[in-house]
Amino acid sequence: MSLMRTMYNGVSGLLSSSQALGIVGDNIANVNTIGYKRSRGVFADIMGQAVPGAAAASQVGGGVRLSDVQQLFTQGALLTTDSPADLAISGDGFFAVRGNVMGREGTFYTRAGQFHLDDEGFLVTAEDLRLQGYGVTDDGRIDPRPGDLQIGDAELSPNPTTEVDIALNLDSNEDVLGVPFDPEDPDTYNFSTTVTVYDSLGASHRVDLFFTKTADNEWEYYAYVDSGDLGLPPGTPTAVTVGANTLTFTPSGELDTEVGGSITVTFDGAAAQTFRLDYGTSITTDGGSGLDGTTQFADRPSSLNGLAQDGFAAGSIVGFTVARDGVVTGVYDNGQQRTLGQVVLTNFANEEGLSRMGENAWAETNDSGPPLVGAPASGGRGTVIQGALEQSNVDIATEFVDMIAHQRAFQANSRTISTADEMYQTAISLKR
Repeated sequence: MSLMRTMYNGVSGLLSSSQALGIVGDNIANVNTIGYKRSRGVFADIMGQAVPGAAAASQVGGGVRLSDVQQLFTQGALLTTDSPADLAISGDGFFAVRGNVMGREGTFYTRAGQFHLDDEGFLVTAEDLRLQGYGVTDDGRIDPRPGDLQIGDAELSPNPTTEVDIALNLDSNEDVLGVPFDPEDPDTYNFSTTVTVYDSLGASHRVDLFFTKTADNEWEYYAYVDSGDLGLPPGTPTAVTVGANTLTFTPSGELDTEVGGSITVTFDGAAAQTFRLDYGTSITTDGGSGLDGTTQFADRPSSLNGLAQDGFAAGSIVGFTVARDGVVTGVYDNGQQRTLGQVVLTNFANEEGLSRMGENAWAETNDSGPPLVGAPASGGRGTVIQGALEQSNVDIATEFVDMIAHQRAFQANSRTISTADEMYQTAISLKR
């Protein structure tokens, strides 16, 4: 091997070591970058001259080169945060985001889950890339077509009451009063309670229920609404009956029959509506046990034990939750919750083949293969953790050891060059 070749071998070592040191410096610089994946240099030898099949003595090396920069997609530690828009992936996969990165428009992939809501209610990155996910159809089902995930402006329309579930115990020891019912006279009924219902505009209305024992194991109830809620003219009685029905019980206290129960009413300014008062699954009417709602037991005072209804007022979103399977649930100021969508994750056959774009994003390539899009916790994809971020997988101790190794390699290659130079000087001095 010529002395000149020796010097150029040393130069290749200097160049490769300095490039490797740059990779280490990049890793250290991104030690606090959320979702960053460390890189490492892959070196390959260079053949200066080689004849296939020739003896080893004729296969002369020509130095070294940095043949590849490999990305290592090991899991980073998860850091808990106080932001509900922060998302982390535990396991494999990438968030899909769409927008412009370095002048290129398209869909990109990231492990950095520092999202926030923009002025249109979309979950976006700091670079305004929109998080991709499944939307929700009109009937509340997850739409399997991914797109920009929008949750922030999801207002909830009011829902008029159609069903009121009531669980009572009416004391069987109560007396049969045998007098005409008068809502203004407490001596004409045995028990009363109040339920709240909602009209088509989302306004709430009070419905007063009065229960009168009319015979052994038989009760009548009356439903009254304030006349002002019905838009009735002045002079109308304050309370107006909107329903009167009958409950019967077995001698053992189970609910046996429900006669009636549906109430049709038109509240002021709203559409006409019908809601049903359901006192439980009666034996004869519903074929039930007669014990899962209203009962008539002795030595227990008449009382309201349970109440639920399906109406609600209009609501504005005040928060959201993200489950481990990526399902996003909106929380509204009217106490309701609704599914708003589902975050999707993307896998690749060869994630190391992804092209690093900067801005914490990667792009697909022929080497990576096409994106495999699906729900979290399915198809080998990881789960989504709300209120957490994945830290960089850079280990400072490892990087500093690599830095020392590359520095020593640089020094050794520089010594190769200086030694070859000294030998040149010796050869030159042979002729004086």
